[in-house]
Amino acid sequence: MRPLTPEETKIVFEKLSKYIGENVKMLIDRADGTYCFRLHKERVYYISEHIMKRSANISRDDLVSVGTCFGKFTKTRKFRLHITALDFLAPYSQHKIWLKPAAEQQFLYGHHVTKSGLGRITENTDQYQGVIVYSMGDLPLGFGVAAKATAECRHADPMTVIAFHQADIGEYIRAEETLT
Repeated sequence: MRPLTPEETKIVFEKLSKYIGENVKMLIDRADGTYCFRLHKERVYYISEHIMKRSANISRDDLVSVGTCFGKFTKTRKFRLHITALDFLAPYSQHKIWLKPAAEQQFLYGHHVTKSGLGRITENTDQYQGVIVYSMGDLPLGFGVAAKATAECRHADPMTVIAFHQADIGEYIRAEETLT
């Protein structure tokens, strides 16, 4: 387990700022201690510095994971967020989409959000902005990318895609063997 290089840190923070904006700083300096990002086997982990120092005694071969997996680097060095980061991104999200109860199941099966399933959307959401998807009861269901800006959503056809699916909590069941 090693610290991220400056290039890797830039890539990770750019991806996180797409969803939570300037609140990335709040992930590092929290009231309950200082947290950091570490790389282990191409996966980025979000971990308390206290736990990180204790995990330094374990060899790299024996270490499976420590902390919360935020995502992984692909072979082309792009960063892909995992659903395990949702609980940390949701409280700091700036752009949100709420789904109608009838559309929740479709989203959890991996489908995009259509206008007919849209309950509410945060004002001033730009096109291709990262969004956190919620149920109408404010339960975070996943995250995606806005396919349309807020103003365009008002006049869109009911079958128009409003948000592209990125990850959802249904992945815990669909891909449980690959999540670490």
